[in-house]
Amino acid sequence: MPAVNLREFRARLGAHPYLVDLLVAAGTFVCILTGAATEPHGPGGSPQFGQREVNAQTVVLALLACGVLTLRRRFPLPVLVLTSLVSVAALLLDPTSGAPSDRRAPLVFAAAIALYTVTNSTERPTSLRVGGLTVLALTGAGMLFGARPWYAQENLGIFAWTGMAAAVGEAVRNRRAVVAAIRERAERAERTREEEARRRVAEERMRIARELHDVVAHHIALVNVQAGVASHVMDQRPDQAKQALAHVRESSRHALSELQATVGLLRQSGESTAPTEPAPGLAVLDELVASFRRTGLDLTVRAPALERPGGPALPSAVDLTAYRVVQEALTNVQKHVGSGARATVRIDRAPGELEVTVVDDGAGGPQRTGRGEQSEQDAHGEHHERHEHGEHHERHEHGERHERHERDQRGEHGQSGGERSGGGHGLVGMRERAAALHGTCETGPLPGGGFRVHVRLPLRTPPPKETST
Repeated sequence: MPAVNLREFRARLGAHPYLVDLLVAAGTFVCILTGAATEPHGPGGSPQFGQREVNAQTVVLALLACGVLTLRRRFPLPVLVLTSLVSVAALLLDPTSGAPSDRRAPLVFAAAIALYTVTNSTERPTSLRVGGLTVLALTGAGMLFGARPWYAQENLGIFAWTGMAAAVGEAVRNRRAVVAAIRERAERAERTREEEARRRVAEERMRIARELHDVVAHHIALVNVQAGVASHVMDQRPDQAKQALAHVRESSRHALSELQATVGLLRQSGESTAPTEPAPGLAVLDELVASFRRTGLDLTVRAPALERPGGPALPSAVDLTAYRVVQEALTNVQKHVGSGARATVRIDRAPGELEVTVVDDGAGGPQRTGRGEQSEQDAHGEHHERHEHGEHHERHEHGERHERHERDQRGEHGQSGGERSGGGHGLVGMRERAAALHGTCETGPLPGGGFRVHVRLPLRTPPPKETST
């Protein structure tokens, strides 16, 4: 309780600084008059209070010196100069100057308070210069015009009081600077922790968004193709429609399974104790390729990096990213080119990095099933329709490629290539995945038509930089 009361008392005084200055000036005035009325060399060597007379001149000088102390916060240096001049003038005008005991030496108390204020409120070079000059000037004046001999205790007291005032002011200023620095470092560390937490949350949100986008976009694209095929051949080829619907059901089941696994991990409040399905990787690349081939895409896969028996295993992050890049690139081919396109997937393992390249010829056509061509009648009708609209389609495709090429030259990658029809996030997601592993992702149209995705992933990613607090 006393500590709390003292803290509250100091807080209230801090709210009224000029009241504090007034109290300090009054206390200094009382101390000066008490010192002037005290005989330091009484009987037996002990001081005798009230044994000396205090004349009016001493009282006036004390009032002047203490009165200006009320302005010490606003004008610290002028107040120090004025109190020092009053102290020196008091020594010169003392009728007992040069006596064994000096009555006006206590006036130095006001100069000591002013010196403390200056060293406490100014920069270190200024406080050192002003403090040293004030101590030397007041001590020298006391030894020249004060008590005799020059080494009397009154003169040594002037040196001690002024030197101590300068030292205490410097110490208080240093402590205040240290406390402010500690507080500033703590606040900066807190801000850094909050920024780091926000950054990690944003990265996790982006990772989850990429995973959900890859899962949903891939499977929904397959479902859309197979559903279109089933609707188209429902009347003429029921068996083929059943096969397409079976593919729809299989793709939907896989999509629901992956979504359930992802959402299930998000719902867990603590560490998972149940086994979870491993993340997909290049080990299941054949299943991914087969799912696209069932939609009619003509795929060629060349993966020398996966055909080397006994080779070192890929890091899990690189394995997952390479798989997702192939998945997203083929999904974009399926969505924006068509099932009649030809695509090539190549995976090479260079020294220190993995290269993934997906290229399509851009020559997409009507969607086909994986089990055969459409009926001759459907093909003839579609040929007639293409003949009627071929010129318009060719002009539209040429303009679209030209526009996409211009956007790529301007750096607007987010709306080029595979994202040209809907402003999706496929290419952005691939770039973010590659950048997360300190790799590169290059995308763009080919001169002869088609589109190319080329990703380089380092096999040894550098450690993340530690955040300094």
